[in-house]
Amino acid sequence: MKQVILTVAIALFFFGSPILLAQNSLPDLSLEDVNGNVVNVSDYTKDGKITIFSFWATWCSPCKKELNNIADLYEDWQEQFDLEVVAVSIDDQRASARVKPYVDGQGWEYTVLLDKNQDMQRALNFQSVPYTVVVDASGEIIYTHSGYVEGDEYVLEDKLVEWTAEKKDEEQEEKED
Repeated sequence: MKQVILTVAIALFFFGSPILLAQNSLPDLSLEDVNGNVVNVSDYTKDGKITIFSFWATWCSPCKKELNNIADLYEDWQEQFDLEVVAVSIDDQRASARVKPYVDGQGWEYTVLLDKNQDMQRALNFQSVPYTVVVDASGEIIYTHSGYVEGDEYVLEDKLVEWTAEKKDEEQEEKED
């Protein structure tokens, strides 16, 4: 029995590592925004900002609630944390026609991308929405969260405060060296 467990552990270590490493940064793939422009997702790692990817669907009530609550805080977050929010719809080909009218009706100020074939969802290996991925200024995934309950946006805000404080401390230490 111990040999079986050891063999499985070794197999997971060697064969599972590339999967885990692939999730440490954004995949290099292209998606359309709601206006039909093609955007490479990995480009969001090149602007030196924190980027929050919020995966959602038009049929998902908690997703829409989360994005509406983030919209209320978004302007302050941009000023405080120098960040960008990207809402990624996982609606399929048929349902994706409903995304732009919905987004326009909400007045969201952030970029909305369409993951019609769930390519990004598969690359990041998550099953359900809402799902949040935070990428730091260097392009590394520093946080993921599945689901939404009222107030999760404030938990995220607390983490943003923590991350930006850590970054300032690191910058201060570099100046002192």
